[in-house]
Amino acid sequence: MRALVTRPREDSEGVARALEARGLDVMVEPLLDIEPVPGARVEADGAQGILVTSANGIRALARLHSDRSLPVWAVGDSSAAVSRALGYDRVESAGGDVDTLAGLVARRVDPAGGVLLHAAGSVTAGDLAGLLEAQGYRVRRQVLYRAVTATRLSAELHRALKGGAVDLALFFSPRTAATFVRLVAAAGLESSIARLAAYGLSANVSAQLAPLPWARLRQAAEPTQAALLAALDLDLTRESLS
Repeated sequence: MRALVTRPREDSEGVARALEARGLDVMVEPLLDIEPVPGARVEADGAQGILVTSANGIRALARLHSDRSLPVWAVGDSSAAVSRALGYDRVESAGGDVDTLAGLVARRVDPAGGVLLHAAGSVTAGDLAGLLEAQGYRVRRQVLYRAVTATRLSAELHRALKGGAVDLALFFSPRTAATFVRLVAAAGLESSIARLAAYGLSANVSAQLAPLPWARLRQAAEPTQAALLAALDLDLTRESLS
């Protein structure tokens, strides 16, 4: 059984290992390329902590700013793990999305303590700054990277989809899901999707995937990689028993 992973390559490594541990063959097709913003600078003066809504954000920040002393509040477990690996030792995960991250900050952080530095990309999901500013926080959004969408499916993936050599696909962001749907339609491969199972990290991701005729479309119980893999495990168990 072959699984397609569509995340940026650096983000795909962990989930690829998890899938291989389940006995799956893994094909990585990054539909987003992560690029630094030319001339980006980090303005950390007066910041009391860092907001992380993607692993790419904290990677970009760490490349530009050597100080690891500020606390980090991360949207999920994966971005929290990357933050720790980069040397930040005060890291807390919201285990969800921007809404749960805003809730975590509201419980942990005094608005009077200083500005919150958001290590962001040029396009972000949700309105974290708006949620926090409505509660009296000051958010300094620093655009440090950009995610450039693929313009076509690779020849390898085109052949695999057309030949029925992919069984399931995992999607972690609405933008990646929307890009996949657009590129499949442009390639005229919609009918090839009818034998694939799709697994979306959240309701927003699943909504972007809905236009294609998937054999089944599953959504994680919560927006974490662990929950997404749990949804996959349930289907794998059912298939092994059938």
